[in-house]
Amino acid sequence: MSDASPTTERQVDSNLFITVSGPPGCGATTLTEGLAEALDCGYVIGGDIFRDLAADRGLSVQQLIAKAEEDDQIDRALDQRLRRIAEQWGAANKPFILESRLAGWLAGNRADLRVWLDAPEEVRIERLSDYEVSYEIERPDERASNDVRLEELDDEDSIGPLLRVREVSEAGRYESYYGIDVDDQSFYDLSINTGRWGAETVLDMVLSAVEGYDPEADEGAFTTRDVDL
Repeated sequence: MSDASPTTERQVDSNLFITVSGPPGCGATTLTEGLAEALDCGYVIGGDIFRDLAADRGLSVQQLIAKAEEDDQIDRALDQRLRRIAEQWGAANKPFILESRLAGWLAGNRADLRVWLDAPEEVRIERLSDYEVSYEIERPDERASNDVRLEELDDEDSIGPLLRVREVSEAGRYESYYGIDVDDQSFYDLSINTGRWGAETVLDMVLSAVEGYDPEADEGAFTTRDVDL
């Protein structure tokens, strides 16, 4: 899946609060940006909030990632910001997209539609080697001041171990802090393997779900507990 936002002629009128989640390289940012354009609404990317936290502390993203391994307050600060956004837009009755690994958990029953994206690991590694995506790898304009060199990030053999270590570390922290099993997809409304379709098709799938949603025919979302932050 390309890092460019998918294009679509569809303009959908909706007031749904949507969360998009998935592991690095799944296409969550791409889908979020495409949905926001089609719905003509705002959105927040979790990685951007993480960058803001790094800037607030005068650190590079890689430095903040390293500190998050030692200090639970960094993860909690990020998740508290995302929770506040979810609370605001969950009560706004306006369309909005929230993207992060824990967006579906943090929004909980405030969300109208929770989407999970995934793809085989080798596909995600290849995507991450083709372009820089989210705070796991960092943006090109941030690299000059950071600890990871360009040639390291463009090498799939280097990205694969980095990706696996980060995913295992984050999963352990989420379980330890909040009792969350990040692999639990039971409460998501849509789960899509983005390795099987291009970005535009994935966007069309989700837009069809949004467009076809009828609150009167809705027999109920899966209930999730409120995460104690």
